[in-house]
Amino acid sequence: MNDQLLTILKKAKLNFAVLGSILVLAIVGKLTNPEFTNGIFLMADQLVSELILLFVAITLGAFIPNFKLVVLGAIAAFIAAAIAIQTGVFTYLTIDYLFAVLIVVLGFASIANLYRHYREFSL
Repeated sequence: MNDQLLTILKKAKLNFAVLGSILVLAIVGKLTNPEFTNGIFLMADQLVSELILLFVAITLGAFIPNFKLVVLGAIAAFIAAAIAIQTGVFTYLTIDYLFAVLIVVLGFASIANLYRHYREFSL
C-alpha cells in the first residue's frame, strides 16, 4: 500500500472510529428499535440543511488540530445539554433532536478532519 495512504490512515484513526460508530449505531438501531432510529436519522437529514450548523462542524474539524478535543467537546456539550433537558432548563429541546445534532456535528467534523489530513499530503 502507498506510504502516504498508510500515514493518513494512521493519523485518522479517530475519524474512522467516529464515522464507524455512526454506521454501527444505524445498523444496531435498525435491528433493535427501527422507529426511534428512523426518527433520529430523519432529524439529522433535516439538520443538514441548517448551514450554520454545517459551517461550525466543518470549521471544528478542519481548523482544530487536535481532533480528540472536538470529539470530547461535542460529547461533553451533548451530556450537559441532556442534563439540562432532564432538569427542565431546556423545555423546547428533546434528547432525540440533540442526538441528531451530535450525529451531524461529529460526522461532518470527521469528514472535514479527514480532508485536512489528505490536504497535508497532497500539497
